[in-house]
Amino acid sequence: MNVRLSLLQHTRVLIVHCGIAVVFIVMLLDSGCASSPRFTRDRSAGPTSHAGGDAKSLKTMEGIASYYADDFNGKKTANGETYDMYKMTAAHRSLPFNTKVRVTNIDNKRSIIVRINDRGPFKLERIIDLSVAAATQLGMKDTGTANVKLEVIEWGDDEYVK
Repeated sequence: MNVRLSLLQHTRVLIVHCGIAVVFIVMLLDSGCASSPRFTRDRSAGPTSHAGGDAKSLKTMEGIASYYADDFNGKKTANGETYDMYKMTAAHRSLPFNTKVRVTNIDNKRSIIVRINDRGPFKLERIIDLSVAAATQLGMKDTGTANVKLEVIEWGDDEYVK
């Protein structure tokens, strides 16, 4: 009789433990389906935003700039233009197309003005991808990246090239 009772108790304990394991696995899988905070609007504005909120309220941002060149030259940008790496243009994740932005290299104080005509950068720690011409004038072509400050000087119309 003691053996049957012990076996019954062990079976109940095993069922409870299996139930707990199943609940834990379901919770773990369910949390994997939750929206990722890295793609929120605040994050897309860049690492440091001084005004917060949506892109229209942003005045200045600071973060890392990079540039894109040969592989994209002559291809279509997100607004429909043909990318010309020798023009003063840039890619930003959320600023409206045709927005003019002053980009200042924080390390050497060089400053340029670019027009947003593309989307990117696709590395989340970066806030802007510049053309080769812009990167050269900022003195960051050799290093590939630079700490920059962005200042919106004229909001774009978000128009696509037809």
